[in-house]
Amino acid sequence: MFSEHVHSGRRMQRELTAQRVIASAQMLFRRDGFRSTTIRAIAADAEVSVGTVMAVGDKDALLLACYDRWIGAVHADRDAGRLAEPPGLTPQQRIGELIAPFLDLFSEDLPLAREYGSVLARGSHHTEVFADLAISLVDAFTEVFRDAGLGSRATAAGRAVYLAYLGLLMATAAAAVDTTGIRSQLEDVADVLLGGAG
Repeated sequence: MFSEHVHSGRRMQRELTAQRVIASAQMLFRRDGFRSTTIRAIAADAEVSVGTVMAVGDKDALLLACYDRWIGAVHADRDAGRLAEPPGLTPQQRIGELIAPFLDLFSEDLPLAREYGSVLARGSHHTEVFADLAISLVDAFTEVFRDAGLGSRATAAGRAVYLAYLGLLMATAAAAVDTTGIRSQLEDVADVLLGGAG
């Protein structure tokens, strides 16, 4: 019993330390940029050792953890109904509304978003939130297409729009341009999938 309590206390302390490290990384990545931020600077800001920071993750892993938090917050807002779509939208506009909060997030710091995309593209680190986001967006896109009358083709259309969204994000990151055109381009993809109706 005592041993379980000690292990639970240590686990909680490790989690609190990890959260402090991630919070420091978030602040420093945004303030100083990803490339200029060092593990040493994160350790100093979090008031922990370099080894403790590395136990949480290297810079790439910390960047993914930061975006996991930010993306998780968008998910939480959607789940709580704080991101309800306005009434009377076309299916194409509904698709645009679904990705708007994520585009806003990425637009807040484009260089950092590009670094995030690079880390994801390298595939050296895994992020559950990104995987969960894929499932959530495909489901939401599929629902839009079902509502629009695509029936059995709705799931394929939902996946196609999601893949188009990823492609547009990656192309935007590679071209070092902002995300302003992604919404309208994705709405155009949805329009094609709907056969120009809507």
